[in-house]
Amino acid sequence: MSTRLATGGRLLNKGKQLHFTFNDKRMIGYEGDTLASALLANDQMIMGRSFKYHRPRGVVASGAEEPNALVNLGVGGKFEPNQRATTTELFEGLSCTSQNHWPSLEFDIGAINNLMTGFFPAGFYYKTFMAPRAAWKHIFEPIVRQSAGLGKAPKDRDADTYEHFYVFVDVVVIGGGVAGLQAARAAGASGAKVLLMEQTPAWGGRSPVDGGEVNGKPVTEYVEDLVGELEAMENVTLHTRMMGAGVYDHGYVLGYERVKDHAPSKSGPRHRLWRIRTKQIVTATGAIERPLSFSGNDVPGVMLASAIRDYASEYGVSAGDRTVVVTNNDDAYRSAIILKRAGLEVPLIVDARATGGGTLADEAIGLGIRVENGKGIAKVKGAKRVTGVSICAHAGEGAVLEDISCDVVAMSGGWSPVVHLWSHCGGKLIWDDEKAHFRPDPTRAPTNQNGVSFVIPAGSANGPLDLSAVVVDAHEAGKAAAKAAGFKSTRKAAPKGVRQSENAMEPVWLMPQGAGPELRIKSFLDYQNDVKVSDVRLAAQEGYESVEHTKRYTTLGMATDQGKLSNINGLATLAGQLNAKIPAVGTTTFRPPYTPISLGSIAGEARDAMFQPLRRTPLHDFHEGQSAFFEPVGHWRRPYCYPRAGESHAQAVKREILQTRNSVGLLDASTLGKIIVKGPDAGKLLDMMYTNMMSSLKPGRCRYGLMCSENGFLIDDGVVARIDEDTFLCHTTTGGADRIHGWMEDWLQCEWWDWKVYTANMTEQYAQIAVVGPNARNVIEKLGGDMNVSKEALSFMEWKEGTIGNFDVRVFRISFSGELSYEISVPASQGLAFWNALLEAGEEFGIMPYGTEALHVMRAEKGFIMIGDETDGTIIPQDLNLNWAISKKKEDFLGKRAQARDHMTDPDRWKLVGLETLDSSVIPDGSYAIADGKNANGQRNTQGRVTSTYYSPTLEKGIAMGLVHRGPERLGEVIKFNKLDGSVVEAKVVDPVFFDKEGKKQNV
Repeated sequence: MSTRLATGGRLLNKGKQLHFTFNDKRMIGYEGDTLASALLANDQMIMGRSFKYHRPRGVVASGAEEPNALVNLGVGGKFEPNQRATTTELFEGLSCTSQNHWPSLEFDIGAINNLMTGFFPAGFYYKTFMAPRAAWKHIFEPIVRQSAGLGKAPKDRDADTYEHFYVFVDVVVIGGGVAGLQAARAAGASGAKVLLMEQTPAWGGRSPVDGGEVNGKPVTEYVEDLVGELEAMENVTLHTRMMGAGVYDHGYVLGYERVKDHAPSKSGPRHRLWRIRTKQIVTATGAIERPLSFSGNDVPGVMLASAIRDYASEYGVSAGDRTVVVTNNDDAYRSAIILKRAGLEVPLIVDARATGGGTLADEAIGLGIRVENGKGIAKVKGAKRVTGVSICAHAGEGAVLEDISCDVVAMSGGWSPVVHLWSHCGGKLIWDDEKAHFRPDPTRAPTNQNGVSFVIPAGSANGPLDLSAVVVDAHEAGKAAAKAAGFKSTRKAAPKGVRQSENAMEPVWLMPQGAGPELRIKSFLDYQNDVKVSDVRLAAQEGYESVEHTKRYTTLGMATDQGKLSNINGLATLAGQLNAKIPAVGTTTFRPPYTPISLGSIAGEARDAMFQPLRRTPLHDFHEGQSAFFEPVGHWRRPYCYPRAGESHAQAVKREILQTRNSVGLLDASTLGKIIVKGPDAGKLLDMMYTNMMSSLKPGRCRYGLMCSENGFLIDDGVVARIDEDTFLCHTTTGGADRIHGWMEDWLQCEWWDWKVYTANMTEQYAQIAVVGPNARNVIEKLGGDMNVSKEALSFMEWKEGTIGNFDVRVFRISFSGELSYEISVPASQGLAFWNALLEAGEEFGIMPYGTEALHVMRAEKGFIMIGDETDGTIIPQDLNLNWAISKKKEDFLGKRAQARDHMTDPDRWKLVGLETLDSSVIPDGSYAIADGKNANGQRNTQGRVTSTYYSPTLEKGIAMGLVHRGPERLGEVIKFNKLDGSVVEAKVVDPVFFDKEGKKQNV
């Protein structure tokens, strides 16, 4: 039975007991335990059930590679499924349950699947559930849905908080083992700003367990010295419980910090997602031990040899009283030696190599441990836990030579470097025949935006497994990273480790190597998904020769561990069946994150009120003080109108329009997008983004422009001002600022990456105020300053910089209302003061603010389009009679070729017109123009639709804009529009410009 040892437990605080429950059973552990070590200490060998066959599963590893020991952790708002017991730190009151069984872990009805193994081979779901067809909906689908998944989905609201953290460093070192610490010291010694992260709570990785000497010191002491030295460096930051989740282009790294999983009662976020920019990345991520494939290798009690010694040394836990070790390399002997010295029985070491082991084997024999070379395990005895093993000749077919009684099997099939992070951004691998693993290919490293390598593997993640080679490799990696980041690397000599002689490992992909179908069908590769050696062989026989196809056909490597233990053995099995070399078969794709991260950490603070933060202009407090009624516009809240006591919204809108038309009004236009486009190729970029020519615009002038998607449809409009030869300021719609900035960057980064252009979204840096109406000039002139706003000094579609009163301003002479209008831009911090100054100066003219509805009515009176009203994603500029805004001189712009398609040039397209009801009423929003006849669905045919409809206080009647079939050709014609009550309203097709067609009012 598994139990707590009297010795060992380097990571434990045995002075602090912790109480926890597993499946409602109360248990006790110590501070420093993982959930897995505490469960083993309480003799809880079965920790879950496999996905397909519901076979009993016990812990097999001791780290993030664990595929079996997954639990539902917590209750209520703290509940989270599929948590690894091996990486979950024990805390007081922890509550967890096992997964994928009913009615209990010990007795699972689903285990009947195990008796039907022959009916559920690889890809069985592609061949079944086909007939009768009606059975799928009523029988098969409900069963499949009920069986899907492992843990339970949370039902309650997440009670924890999460956050994002942004950091910029010169070098990131991922992995806090002896290699990572050594690389960080070498990089830090150069003066580079270094961030070192380790996913576990302790520094040193495997070295404190496996032992050895560096620079004449025990490796444990050497690790302590390294940590102390790094902590004393101001330019080095160290973090434990932080995983390197992913490596991306442009030196972007995601770090996943579990801030308080080990202490849920602490204040602060549960998880923190680090978003890191760095010049160089060192991946000191270590190596993972591989299991061996033999019959019964999934029975609870069969574990990795390294995990056995981890639990014994780090947590003082024995997985069992009698352990048989089976291996193809010398490393597993360390486990046997540690167990023997802890007073436990090791009846046999089964070494598949005919030549046996080296000095470690001699040491084991000297301790009285029996070693059998050239042997293998034919099968493991036991169902819910190991009771014994049958020994056979490894070179044979599995004939039993001897039965050995035991309760644990420690297996080791060699070690595989953790190459995931190296591969995330395109790093390639090479096969190492001597060590039978893939390792990074230094000639095909991941490259950054400049085509330069920016990821450097270190230590065993680079291939070396011996401690002496690991520390030297890590030292050189740290120096190389610092040099590549622009620092002078340290001249300090690399540390010297004591090399321990080991015999060469011998690849073993199936034990025994001639195992027949009876043994192969119970030799597991992927423990969680129940993928066996026989499944991969079947996939190859059925034509799935690509490793990616085999993965999907068998689900090999598709479990929550993403094949960390199964992939290499699976690839080798596939290669053997195809009679191909392993490198020729290749590997599956490594994708981030390295291990699963919480959805909460991805969202960060983006929840509740922060999910979509409301954006407020610098004048928002004023608007609230005036009891403004707000409407959502994108993420902004803009005043719809400013109703006074006893006023309806309609009355407020009317008052605001008439005041502005007759005297002067103020509009908060701060929400309009303001994007700076700067560089020698700025004009070239804008010529592609806009339908009309922008490169010919002179500094000091403005030009209205349209933007289309590559499909030719209108997506935004606005006024572009040329600041100087290399700089443009592009105004966008309120809802389009972020989208259009992203659109520009998308084309610059993906298509025109070599153009010399920089863009910046400056929307929130400025307050922009429109002073509109016949008295607009008078109000501005009252404030004084050096700004001349006369018609001669500042003509229509010009801009100038200067001072108005005590404010530094940029004034644009543009109009969206048809009135004399100045849009004045000031720094956001001065916005409210400038607004108040304008109100004070305009008091004698009855100045008042107006909202978005008054803005919309006035622009409709002038026939100006509104993106989102006159457009819906299917409208092209020609539909809106904006042919004049499409350059005939330019060779190309986004959407030009699309607009030449037959459908786009069809004369029967609906086009923009004005609409006036015969009875002066307002056409309902969304109304369609009715045509004769009915369509195939029995619905009335239509010939157009309303896009904008308002009551015009200026004209004292209803006006509308709409898209009508061949509209401009039908001026004066009366057509009918439907109403909600089923009746119709008649409207005359007119010119869309209802007011001041000559533009006299805006040009005064």
